[in-house]
Amino acid sequence: MEPLKKKMLFIHKTFETPHENLAFDEALLLSAESGHLGECLRIWEIENHAVVLGSGGIFLDDVNEDACNKNNVPILRRSSGGGTVLLGKGCLLFSLILRTDIRPGLATIKNSYVNIMEQIANSLGISGITHDGTSDLAWENKKFSGNAQQRKSVFILHHGSILYDFDIGSITEYLKHPVRQPEYRLNRMHQDFLTNLPIPREEIISRLQTSWKAFDTPPSMPFETMKKLVEEKYELHSWIHRR
Repeated sequence: MEPLKKKMLFIHKTFETPHENLAFDEALLLSAESGHLGECLRIWEIENHAVVLGSGGIFLDDVNEDACNKNNVPILRRSSGGGTVLLGKGCLLFSLILRTDIRPGLATIKNSYVNIMEQIANSLGISGITHDGTSDLAWENKKFSGNAQQRKSVFILHHGSILYDFDIGSITEYLKHPVRQPEYRLNRMHQDFLTNLPIPREEIISRLQTSWKAFDTPPSMPFETMKKLVEEKYELHSWIHRR
């Protein structure tokens, strides 16, 4: 198979349910891996709170389940690694589907995080942004972006969050203090460790698009694969409570 030109598709799409949004990320990866889709940048953002564990996250360690149930905050699990997060309005989500055979810097997990996050940091265009831990971006030593990956043989899904107008104080209600944390956190509580990046939402989107040259409209999108993943994985108690 001949390598594709570095031509990026752009998808600005948020679905009605958080389950669909997580499933769509994986559907994009599977579609690309099967040869039906090229590289792409997706942007999305949900209006209401949702707790999302990484694929290996431990439910009892990370989630304040009683508070989530009391306030009807759904609890989900994504297909990628990384820590448990609270999503909602003011937290912009981006998803990159990237091809490793035409991007040598993505061959290993460590190098891919360094290369991708360096590009994201540079694209945002403000001083004081650093790549800390394995998969965080921080501004003035406070985290504003967490990232995670799911890898196939040719393509990877790299997705993450960017806090720009998020209610950081609400995080302690739904998430426990993490058992596992990067060294630079210094055991700080959520409200002392996290920050909003002082860039408007539309400007963040524009800068990401420009950096990744993501302007093309996809000819089709894997909606049926998404629906199947929701039914057979993302809505299942056995998946969400797997650990």
